[in-house]
Amino acid sequence: MTDPRIAVLGAGANGASIGADLTAAGFDPLLVEQWPAHVERMRADGLRIESPDGDLHVRPRVIHLCEVAELTERFDVVLMLMKAYDSRWAAHLVAPYLAPDGLMAGVQNGMTARVVEEVVGAERTIGTVIECSATMDEPGVVHRHTGVSRSWYAVGALPGGPAERATEIGGLLGHSGTVAYMDDIESAKWMKLVSNCTLLVTSAILGLPMLDALHTPGYRDVMVAAGEEALAVGIARGHEILPIFGLEPHEVADPATVVDTMTDKLFAGFVVPGATTTVLQDWRKGRHSEVDDLNGHVAGEGRRRGIRTPVNDVVVELAHRIERRELEPDPSLLESMLDAVG
Repeated sequence: MTDPRIAVLGAGANGASIGADLTAAGFDPLLVEQWPAHVERMRADGLRIESPDGDLHVRPRVIHLCEVAELTERFDVVLMLMKAYDSRWAAHLVAPYLAPDGLMAGVQNGMTARVVEEVVGAERTIGTVIECSATMDEPGVVHRHTGVSRSWYAVGALPGGPAERATEIGGLLGHSGTVAYMDDIESAKWMKLVSNCTLLVTSAILGLPMLDALHTPGYRDVMVAAGEEALAVGIARGHEILPIFGLEPHEVADPATVVDTMTDKLFAGFVVPGATTTVLQDWRKGRHSEVDDLNGHVAGEGRRRGIRTPVNDVVVELAHRIERRELEPDPSLLESMLDAVG
């Protein structure tokens, strides 16, 4: 059997890490990236991943996003690692180059699996969850905080999708971390959304690395309250409470302690000193964040179901004000979030 033809759509910190792992494993993925300087540096000097597991230097094939229209090959697998808010147009961009029996997987935060399904069809869609921490401040170099040994993925088909083919995606992601297979991937993705709502935007609002935020008095109360709101909205949507990050079923058996347990697991296994969230990284680069696909999605779904989400509402409001340059991320903003906890 020949190796699959693979495209990694979005070669930022996480996409580049996965692309490098696949290249090192003997595959020949094509990295598609929208940051011109990053593409040119990878072409000239290769791609370097600096990781606790050891540094990796590879020379993957890479093209600019604008060069997609020049492609002639069809891909058996497309791993999409774009921002959640870019999912729809990015999926449409690459869809003509996905083989008729190919698979596309959104390896992203947010509830993006249905977007992929709408673009390429249920029979070509696999859902995933990603837990991997990395940053990229200069072209061609990724600082991966959680190496392969500490990264985690979940893989599964949507209802009516090709469940028997989930291992094709899981087998590839297995070169970049531990893989769990989920029968209900949407519930697993919602559980990751719960976790994201606790940490990604809230710590960014403080302008602090994740561990520094955790040790700020009162911050954990905000985290847990935001996560519990997200969990309640997910239950109202019909999602199951599932173990992720390597948790055992008995550890999530009590809904009242799920968010606390997940928070402890996340910080024990995946958060390292000095690491910041993708949201704070985006703000420092002058970009808008995924807040509307994370806390904003929970708040919107809560309104539709008559479920109050005061903490997530305030998180979204503060994030929008930061993105409009009305506020700067600062620990003093914790007070506004704590006021919403009640």
